[in-house]
Amino acid sequence: MNASSTFPLNSWYVAAWDAEVGRKLLARTVCDQDIVLYRKQNGAAVALADACWHRLLPLSLGTIVDDDVRCGYHGLRFDSEGRCTHMPSQETINPSACVRAFPIVERHRFVWIWPGDPALADPTLVPDLRWMNDPAWTGDGRMTEVKADYRLVIDNLMDLTHETYVHGSSIGNEALAKAPFDAVHGETTATIRRWVLNEDAPPFWGAQLGKPGPVDRWQIIHFKAPSTIVLDVGVAPAGSGAPEGHREAGVGMWVIHIPTPSTAKSCYYFWCHLRNYRVHEQRVTREILQGAGGILLEDEIVIEAQQRAIDKNPDRDFYNMNIDAGSLWARRLIDAMIEKETRRRPIPIAAA
Repeated sequence: MNASSTFPLNSWYVAAWDAEVGRKLLARTVCDQDIVLYRKQNGAAVALADACWHRLLPLSLGTIVDDDVRCGYHGLRFDSEGRCTHMPSQETINPSACVRAFPIVERHRFVWIWPGDPALADPTLVPDLRWMNDPAWTGDGRMTEVKADYRLVIDNLMDLTHETYVHGSSIGNEALAKAPFDAVHGETTATIRRWVLNEDAPPFWGAQLGKPGPVDRWQIIHFKAPSTIVLDVGVAPAGSGAPEGHREAGVGMWVIHIPTPSTAKSCYYFWCHLRNYRVHEQRVTREILQGAGGILLEDEIVIEAQQRAIDKNPDRDFYNMNIDAGSLWARRLIDAMIEKETRRRPIPIAAA
């Protein structure tokens, strides 16, 4: 297992939406590892290393035959476990002819893979995103490819102060940047809580609530290392009891954000907005999806510009403020996972 300074390998990462994986070969790069995804005839998802044993041509350039992948160069076939089942012009198959098969789990409308030690791939470690399958919540999402370190996406999400300045026409306003917040953390989690009380609602939330007057607004950010963020967000009429847990008069969302590292400077950004109001109105789902796409584009522009600036100034350290508490804890948790993997790595014989 190769060491990495930016992402741990012993973790579940989203490789695709479940609807993206079918009877066509899908190429993805997760944690610097090229992977090909497809489904067998019984619907089970498969993840194999995207390189033929013979001459390393990406298997994603081949075809599916029954439940096997056939290389598009010389016709070698590999089953869902990565074993070669056919070699052209010979009856005996070289027993070493195999490609890596990655542990895979389908859960919460996503296909998750484990790029690290397969012996450690515990399905119970898949982050809990139960709202994705709860009939009380509805919504949809997309995947955006971002040309930046996935940790920059996490930084962006762990401090929503930027909404005031990046998303002022939709979900941000001046009141948000002035509101206090608190930060707590555990061994693998970090949480940021912020309430904006008795203030005007920003345009997006005012439209969702559909009621005039000031609001109480909540933003509760839940981070699960290494790359899952769930936002508990919403608004309610001011004084209706939302801070005390009575949100019935308001509207709320669970917003799922999962930036999966592709390389050290690129990621697949999976996101989904789920709501518990007007759940049977597809028009609302489409409107939120379209609006969220515009908001995410604003984030993408900022994050990719930041990555380009970092590349030009590789020796420049970040400066931190109080608002960076969440992103700092997230990075520390990620670094702790990487450091733990480094300690587990076998010592090379030569070094010993």
